[in-house]
Amino acid sequence: MNAAVEKTEKSARGALLHDNLGINESGHLTIAGADTVELAKQYGTPLMVMDEARIRRNMRIYRTAMERSFGKGSYPLYASKAFSCKYIYRIAKEEGMGVDVVSSGELYTAVNAGFDASNAFLHGNNKTDADIVYAIECGIGHIVVDNMVELDRIDEIAGARGVVQPILLRLTPGIDPHTHAAITTGKVDSKFGIAIETGQADDAVAYTLGKQNVRLDGFHCHIGSQIFDVTPFCDAARLMIKYIVSAREKFGYEADILNLGGGFGVRYIESQPELDYADFIERIAGFIRAEVKNSGIKMPRVLMEPGRSIVADSCLTLYTVGGTKVIPGFKSYVSIDGGMPDNPRYALYESDYTVKLASRMRDGDDFVCTVAGRCCESGDLIQENVPIPTPRRGDILAVLVTGAYNYSMASNYNRIPRPAVAAVSENGSVHTVIRRETFDDLVHLDV
Repeated sequence: MNAAVEKTEKSARGALLHDNLGINESGHLTIAGADTVELAKQYGTPLMVMDEARIRRNMRIYRTAMERSFGKGSYPLYASKAFSCKYIYRIAKEEGMGVDVVSSGELYTAVNAGFDASNAFLHGNNKTDADIVYAIECGIGHIVVDNMVELDRIDEIAGARGVVQPILLRLTPGIDPHTHAAITTGKVDSKFGIAIETGQADDAVAYTLGKQNVRLDGFHCHIGSQIFDVTPFCDAARLMIKYIVSAREKFGYEADILNLGGGFGVRYIESQPELDYADFIERIAGFIRAEVKNSGIKMPRVLMEPGRSIVADSCLTLYTVGGTKVIPGFKSYVSIDGGMPDNPRYALYESDYTVKLASRMRDGDDFVCTVAGRCCESGDLIQENVPIPTPRRGDILAVLVTGAYNYSMASNYNRIPRPAVAAVSENGSVHTVIRRETFDDLVHLDV
């Protein structure tokens, strides 16, 4: 290998973000050792490719670190909204994870995959009567209550079925982790939960303790997503423990469970750090242990809800290049056969992504462009100011770290079928996780 090629390849490897990605002898991008160009030929594009070993590794990091740091009875719940399908629930079951679900559809998918609903927590700020009925009839482990109107219905529906439903109260601790406004959820004026600082949390605890058909097991909070600093989690834990102490003093009630939600950041681009989740968990646990010791309460069982940090870096999305468009003095575009229907996150949040020309990883990045989707929408973009080799029609382009909030937010905008999802197993074999939608699927519900 000559010096120029070696320098180019080292540069490409350095920008691959995660160690499950690589470059093979053909100069093609690989994930979990599988050639992405060959996968694109086999399955077509757009194609999402999952690395199963990476998913399992991430789950084990959380499960092991939480039990070691917080003690027995503390464990992670996979946040289904990041990526929900039967495949992921089977893995969660095998890896000893609980799950949180935010709809009857997610719960149905989990149960249909053989997941035990008693290890599931139902979230949502507007659970319908149908959601509550279905969850209770499935034997849901806990319902995370968002408001008192909802609590009344849970109590009535549980009572009609002769059961006492375990619940958590979702509280808002008033923390702003300074992430994007659309993914910040812990501020006092959030649409989620019951505010502590307004006194409404006290009213909710007193009201809940008077109910006959629910059992209050503890409190939940969630401050936001894509957070790279441990401090906001410790701040939230401090406020929640302070509230546990307050509830014991006012109501004689001491929480058994403290659910801190999710939100750990994931590396999408080179400038972002790659977090050591086990270290983050240990640091949060050390803080909580000290706060608990000083407060005199018992150590609660701590739950967390990782979603993005379980699946995001386990996946990439492959597209076929259609063409390029150079507007002298302005900008250049490369068009692909997907876009906002399979990944709306840039259109919604201007989310950062790393983009690679998977079929020509050893070529120099001499073309700075905007990656544009195929939809009739000016905002259908994947990323701007992307340096890649000058693309040719038929090249395979890869967008890295697409496992979270991509397929789960996908749509059929412009009547475009959703992509296939394939997974590379731990033994290196590849199988279909979700088949590609067909035109027949698009009209299946039409009457």
